[in-house]
Amino acid sequence: MKLVKTTFFSAIITLIRIASGFVAGKAIAIFTGPAGVALIGAFTNFITIILTFANGAINTGIVKYTAEYNDNEDKLKSLFSTALKISLYCSAVIGLLLLVFGSYFSKWIFTSDIFANPVRILGLTIVLYALNSLLISILNGKGQIKTYTIVNTAGSLIGLVFTIILVYFYKIEGALYALVLAQSIVFFVTATLILKSPWFSWDYFKQAYNKEMAINLSHYSLMAIVTALTVPVSQIILRNMLIVKTGMNSAGYWQGMMRISDGYLMLITTSLSTYYLPKLSSLKENRELRKEIFQGYKIIVPLVFLTSVIIYLLRFFIIKTLYTESFLSMERLFLWQLIGDCFKIAAWILAYLMLAKAMTKLFVITEILSSISYIGLGYLLVFKYGFYGITIAFALNYMFYFFIMIFIFRKLIFQNQTLRL
Repeated sequence: MKLVKTTFFSAIITLIRIASGFVAGKAIAIFTGPAGVALIGAFTNFITIILTFANGAINTGIVKYTAEYNDNEDKLKSLFSTALKISLYCSAVIGLLLLVFGSYFSKWIFTSDIFANPVRILGLTIVLYALNSLLISILNGKGQIKTYTIVNTAGSLIGLVFTIILVYFYKIEGALYALVLAQSIVFFVTATLILKSPWFSWDYFKQAYNKEMAINLSHYSLMAIVTALTVPVSQIILRNMLIVKTGMNSAGYWQGMMRISDGYLMLITTSLSTYYLPKLSSLKENRELRKEIFQGYKIIVPLVFLTSVIIYLLRFFIIKTLYTESFLSMERLFLWQLIGDCFKIAAWILAYLMLAKAMTKLFVITEILSSISYIGLGYLLVFKYGFYGITIAFALNYMFYFFIMIFIFRKLIFQNQTLRL
């Protein structure tokens, strides 16, 4: 699978996701305002955390080992069967916890228990989330990028329809239900396409639980859990801090900025996950690894920089188009957020080596330190500069992270020495 081909299909996914996401965001902004946008962002972070635990945090491992074992049918059967059992057991436990402690989770996310029911519905449908993630990871690892594109497109469109209908009738609570229900329904689309795949056989999912395979996946589970407990949790902490120090609307402006950032970077992050992770996992020679990394920097970093410049120049138009005039104060967030985005992608190109080569300890340490740094800088700079200090913290944090990645992989980059795992 070539980077350009993958980027092309990723672009299709991205354009549809961006379009549907921003239309849905526009509807949420109109009917709920900045405060609603902030609450939706908080629930999105929570779903990210819960879904990671609901499938045993094995998605990255499934992609890696599916690509690695693609020519070994017996190992693939053992991998898929073990992964299915892990997903079913973990989602059952997490679903029960959400049902029993729905009010508690609602208070933690929204500082109120009035949204406990969407949390409980998430508990009832979490098994579909988990199974859908499992199947999508298999598609990714097998390089079935066209099917992967169809599934992601279906998810975006279903999510858009649900959001517009439910937010119109039920405002914030409707938007929360849309987040929960849309991805659950997409499972049936994914399952149908998997069943039609030429390689599919029920034997791939009927083998006994393999302890050795589970241990291999557990290395990636630890990395995924750390990511789930650092990135979304740090955002929740910083969002709550913004609400306390600068008000709910400021948190909504920041969430709106994050949506724009995540939206235009989706092309890049989708390419990284669908191309680089399987590709780097399959490469053994140091020379080939170095070539792939430099190819990424030649194509991806200039693209991100150019896009960032265009977005900054069009920031007022973007705000009015995607949100409403009540969001114009978020204009002050663009410069530092876009600078941070450039450093973020530059760092991630190298960071994917840690995932691809199961460098668990190093990944865990850098993720935790990065999140602690982000929270610390956020508190410090918001106190000093007000609500736009949060994006200064974002930029500085990823600048530090980028230089750390260069230091870690300096021998591979500059001296072409063998990467030690």
